[in-house]
Amino acid sequence: MRISGLASGLDTEKMVTDLMNAHRIPLDKITQKKQYLEWQLDDYRTTNRQLFDFSKKTFDTMILSTSFSAKTVNISSPNDVAIRNMGSTSDFSGTIQIHQLAKNATLQSGEPETLGNQLTKAASVNSTLKELGITGTKITINAVDANGKMTIDAKELEFKETDTLKSVLDRLNKETDVTAFYDSHTGKIAMTAKNSGEGDIKVIGDLGTSLGLNTGTKIPGQNADITINGLRTQRSSNTFQLNGFEFSLKQVTAPIINGVIVDDAKTVSFSSAPDTDKIFDSVTKFVDEYNKLIEDLNKQIREPKYRDFQPLSAAQKKDMTDKDIEMWEEKAKSGTLRNDSTISSMLTQMRTALMGTVGSDTLKSLGITTSKDYLANGKLVINEEELKKAISDDPNKVHEMFSKDGATVAEQGFARKLRTIVDKTQTSIAQRAGKVGDVNDTFSLGRSLKEMNNQIERFEDRLKMMETRYWKQFSAMETAINRANSQSASLMNAFSNN
Repeated sequence: MRISGLASGLDTEKMVTDLMNAHRIPLDKITQKKQYLEWQLDDYRTTNRQLFDFSKKTFDTMILSTSFSAKTVNISSPNDVAIRNMGSTSDFSGTIQIHQLAKNATLQSGEPETLGNQLTKAASVNSTLKELGITGTKITINAVDANGKMTIDAKELEFKETDTLKSVLDRLNKETDVTAFYDSHTGKIAMTAKNSGEGDIKVIGDLGTSLGLNTGTKIPGQNADITINGLRTQRSSNTFQLNGFEFSLKQVTAPIINGVIVDDAKTVSFSSAPDTDKIFDSVTKFVDEYNKLIEDLNKQIREPKYRDFQPLSAAQKKDMTDKDIEMWEEKAKSGTLRNDSTISSMLTQMRTALMGTVGSDTLKSLGITTSKDYLANGKLVINEEELKKAISDDPNKVHEMFSKDGATVAEQGFARKLRTIVDKTQTSIAQRAGKVGDVNDTFSLGRSLKEMNNQIERFEDRLKMMETRYWKQFSAMETAINRANSQSASLMNAFSNN
């Protein structure tokens, strides 16, 4: 029970509060230090996300060969054939004549009136086989597969008389190499092979007979017939790859009649060349990402630290406006990574790596140099004309200079050097600040925070005990004063009665 200064006239509540505020000062210092470490932890993790993004972009943009294998393809008649590079590092040129386009085989069921069932113009796809008078339960369909060959082991499908025509067609479309549909206008079922190429659609099974597919009208598929760079050849599809380039045939340019190419045959010429602009954009993007990264990191390790602005306690925030709190914490959060040795070391290693060589080549040979402005902290500058010339002369060499792999950093290409350095730094920072979801025991800042939490918990328990003791002491004082006042009043009454 707490007795405030009823007998003594003292403001006991305020006295206890003042005493506790004095004892709370060391706890506030621990809490401030904990808050600062939490800010530092967040800044480390933000930096690690920056490094991760840079590493990923470097790999995607500079190390993957697709960035440097970009090529432009010039075609004399793009209406007849389309050609695009699919990853070839070499150029490809020549001529092509298209004698015949590849086609898909087709099949139509026989005339409805000859089938002896109800599969007529009036039929409904939602009717069951039994309702339509269709007998048989098994059907096997053989057609050209995705490799341009007739299916060797065609799958036999089995149905029940309760299956609808729609469910039968759905399974055929899903489980075989044909696309089938029922046409209510003619009362026929039509099939088209999913893949083009030489061969027809073969149907066996009692259900196929009942549907009129075994004796239907067939149009065989055919291969594309072409002459490319003087070599006549065939492909099962109108789209195919050759030497890392994809050809898409659009129309016949040189028909063959009776084994002879017609007189007005057209020959389409094509040639490829490095896509200088696209490769240039990739290098420029890489340089921009590098410059942005080192600018941000240099700001962080040079950010001033305001030691007079410590994290605010809850009590301090009560007497401040939101704007004042925001301005104060902006100063308090500043400099959490100032002069950080891990980040500083990484920046030095990156700059040194870019000043080195790959084989006997330097970045300067590509028209990329370090800024002469010392305030730029090693940003890269591109001479567009020189870089485009280097790309045009030998794009593979440019790619090698950035992406070359090696057992040591010194043996690697420039982009891979930076990625190796950045990845090692990420590991070091993670050991210090962990990653989102990591348990505090697994990284050094986390262990420090855990220890501070334990200190705060112990200190708060001690403060509670101390506050309880003060109240007991003040309560005892008030009780004693009350007793003394009571005795004094009794004596006075006794003397006055005499």
